[in-house]
Amino acid sequence: MEITIVGTGYVGLVSGTCFAEIGTNVTCVDVNEQKIQKLKEGIMPIYEPGLDDLVRKNMREGRLKFSTSLKECIENGAQVIFSAVGTPPLEDGSADLKYVLEVAHTIGRYATKYFMLVTKSTVPIGTAIKVEAAIREELEKRGLSDLEFDVASNPEFLKEGTAVADFMAPDRVVIGVNTPRAKQLMEKLYKPLTLGGFKIFFMDVASAEMTKYAANAMLATRISFMNQIAGLCEKVGADAENVRKAIGADLRIGRRFLYPGAGYGGSCFPKDSKALVEIGRSHGYPMTIIEEVEKTNQRQKDVAVEKLLSAIGGNINGKTIALWGLAFKPETDDVRESAAVHIAKRLVEMGAKVRAFDPIAMETAKEFYLKDTITYCSNIYDAATDADAIILATEWKQFRLPNWTKIKELVCGNIIIDGRNIYDEEELHNEGFKYYRIGKEVKND
Repeated sequence: MEITIVGTGYVGLVSGTCFAEIGTNVTCVDVNEQKIQKLKEGIMPIYEPGLDDLVRKNMREGRLKFSTSLKECIENGAQVIFSAVGTPPLEDGSADLKYVLEVAHTIGRYATKYFMLVTKSTVPIGTAIKVEAAIREELEKRGLSDLEFDVASNPEFLKEGTAVADFMAPDRVVIGVNTPRAKQLMEKLYKPLTLGGFKIFFMDVASAEMTKYAANAMLATRISFMNQIAGLCEKVGADAENVRKAIGADLRIGRRFLYPGAGYGGSCFPKDSKALVEIGRSHGYPMTIIEEVEKTNQRQKDVAVEKLLSAIGGNINGKTIALWGLAFKPETDDVRESAAVHIAKRLVEMGAKVRAFDPIAMETAKEFYLKDTITYCSNIYDAATDADAIILATEWKQFRLPNWTKIKELVCGNIIIDGRNIYDEEELHNEGFKYYRIGKEVKND
């Protein structure tokens, strides 16, 4: 089976590579010529563990190709085309469908026989109707109004950092189809993976589109809920860690996504939560819970800085702050909506000198978000040199067991702000540090 995937961003590149790995012939298309050329040379545009090896392997074995021409793929008979282009947020929070509709129009201009367009991007409910209309518009211009085609939805649920494993062994696959022919094609495409026993949820297209938003909104809600509980714990003298463990033991609740911290980020939760709010607003049905989830998350990104200000005496102008982590979470170079980047910007605005280290995301942060406003360091010890305080913002594994004795010799202050609650309070106190974490009022006297 041969498929085309339009868009070589996170979703498109991972999906295309993994489809190739299970035996499908895949052509990944992107209008960015420089990106396509680098991919042909085996140079990855994103960091994702294991992806680079899979790309090179499937290119060698002839199942994975890269192109800048969707037109050529259509003329060569592409039967299944996945749209994995970006849907960036507009000013009101709604998703910009410009690129999604552009793909639909292009297909309509060149298709001559049956095809199925599968939307992989996260799109608002009702997008399939707009996509179908765009295709029909182009077909009618060419006198091909009777040409049969299908529009389907196959939202992705890949987690950055474990995306390859998530694709190859998913907990579920959601597919929205409106015809038996489309269902049969999608069953055939995913058959090599169904041998692993995972479940495919077939449904109508609108329900598939909604499922993606609902899933991300629920996970974002759990995070913001726990962060609100953590904030209240600090006020009443409780410990959010104790509360989290106890409520997480309830099988109806569970432990996942129930960790207090500096707030969520990335390309999905913030964007999708805002988009869902706008979808509700446009249909006269306010999504009040999700609105508050997003507001809570924005407030939470300031908590680490507020703790620092309190610990340091209210003024950080001229102070040197070590920032450990820039990615929105470990095992990715993605810094979109990252709490760490937000913290860095706020520190700079208040006159602090920021010395940051992240094992993967420094180049991305420097190129797109922070430029030369902070100092990029070679490791956590370099970042801690002469620092008045340290803020942990991303819980990379290599940050979990620092040599605190060595760090104590490097810093000039003694303040540790743990934005992810991974350090031992007693150990740090014994080393002479003042330690602050999320969800507990720590006594440093």
